[in-house]
Amino acid sequence: MERKAVVVGGTGLVGGYVVRELLVQKEYTRVMVMGRRPLDIKHPKLEQALIDWEKPQKSTFALEGVDDVFCCLGTTMKKAGSKERFRQVDLDYPVLTAQLGKEAGAVQMLAISAMGANPDSRVFYNRTKGEAEEALAAIGLPALHLFRPSLILGARPERRFGEAAATVVMKALDGLMTGRLASYRAIPASFIARAMVRIALAQASGVHIYPNDIIRVIGAELTSDDKEPGTGTIPDDNV
Repeated sequence: MERKAVVVGGTGLVGGYVVRELLVQKEYTRVMVMGRRPLDIKHPKLEQALIDWEKPQKSTFALEGVDDVFCCLGTTMKKAGSKERFRQVDLDYPVLTAQLGKEAGAVQMLAISAMGANPDSRVFYNRTKGEAEEALAAIGLPALHLFRPSLILGARPERRFGEAAATVVMKALDGLMTGRLASYRAIPASFIARAMVRIALAQASGVHIYPNDIIRVIGAELTSDDKEPGTGTIPDDNV
């Protein structure tokens, strides 16, 4: 069955991996990226649409015929500049995306949340992520998949000093994080992207939450002997 995926936040670290992962899956014949700026990728399956979050209805054409909506939006307090702006990016925009997806007939949404997400948390970041999860679940899509990664590893287009420092520490401690600490291990962005796409292809209904250690297992790289049908790499001249 041919499927159409829409990716919001495709210019970010995890979003970029999600787009590339979708493009090599034979099940997806159309991959639409909605963002404020275009991706520097060329591929016969790839379509792009710019979105103005102040007037999102102008971009609803991009959601026509969508099956799966991938939301990879996220920012930091430093980049956002204020709590209000942070909530806008990490809560309001994902919820709006889900609403537009449901109106367009989407079957499922897969969204990145965060470890520690809790609407009752005293920590602003965790509370906002938890409130976003609750709001997404309330929309009532046939399927909602929420991914709660720990610190995400990967080369970002913008420099985030705090995350860069934390990455160095987490990598150094990785081998020591066993037992209960194993669930807090930093995780490569590519693992999260593969997990999201693999879960999407499983087409399970209902609301599901995936903690960091489960994401790592689902998104682990396959060997050459057990590759999934439809997987592969995008030729260099298409990137």
